[in-house]
Amino acid sequence: MRPPYDPELVAHAQAFQENMPRLGPDVLSALRVPGESAVLPELASGRLLVDEHRVPATADAPEIPVLVYRPASSGGALPCVYYVHGGAMVTGNPPDGVGIFSPAAVEIGAVIVSVGYRLAPEHPHPAPVEDCYRGLVWTAENARQLGIDPERIMIAGVSAGGGLAAGTALLARDRGFPALTHQILACPMLDDRLRTPSYEPVDPHLARDRSDYAFGWDSLLGADRGGPDVSSYAAPARESDLADLPRTYLDVGSAEAFRDEVIDYAARLSRAGVSVDLHLWGGGFHGFDLMAPDARVSQAARATRHEFISRALGT
Repeated sequence: MRPPYDPELVAHAQAFQENMPRLGPDVLSALRVPGESAVLPELASGRLLVDEHRVPATADAPEIPVLVYRPASSGGALPCVYYVHGGAMVTGNPPDGVGIFSPAAVEIGAVIVSVGYRLAPEHPHPAPVEDCYRGLVWTAENARQLGIDPERIMIAGVSAGGGLAAGTALLARDRGFPALTHQILACPMLDDRLRTPSYEPVDPHLARDRSDYAFGWDSLLGADRGGPDVSSYAAPARESDLADLPRTYLDVGSAEAFRDEVIDYAARLSRAGVSVDLHLWGGGFHGFDLMAPDARVSQAARATRHEFISRALGT
């Protein structure tokens, strides 16, 4: 049986189901139209400034946009949060979800770099994760010009962005550059096989279900999805060697499909010698703290993540 939803979240989950169509090729165009994003309070108050840069094209890939957010009152080389947005591999834009990190960026003093990777299915694996890695390398190589301390770069992502962040961290480890201090994986999308028990009881009337995630993975991997030849850079749960990865923060709701793969990834990281902080939020559906920020469980989740980020940025 599915664990119950937190009572404060049920109405938000129902509203999400009523207003958001199931993922599929017929709705991608509509979902990709940029809406009116809520302006970050830190931007509105002038405490945070933002500039757009372009990672240069290569022989194999076009240029990609990155948004660079910097505290207005901070000088010198600051720690960096390299951020990957969510969207099931098929939607999303660099500003999406930046508000998770903007309070700590202002309070502690940090630069946020948000990457605009190419989306599936037009650009299947390895394009999205290679774009994320290319943006990370560009950030490290241009750290001084961006006001970033190259020795204090962490990677972070939400949902599909969490999976891409984990894949990018694997690439950085295996290619030997750049060194990352931490990875923050919020409700990450890690496993294309969709076969853990937590996929079974998700209520399709309240939140995203197996069919939505299957569409995302199919868009990224095509016919290879679920088969034996999927790269761990695309689906990090496939990686057998998790040693030598940076200290990792993971969180997930108890009532969402990704629950078991996140718990398993955290356990395997810990067994591989990685320092791990894992938080399982009772009654949470996928993305609950973004969709219902005023619920008490959302406030607790945000406060806990904020405290970890503050400690990480302060080291």
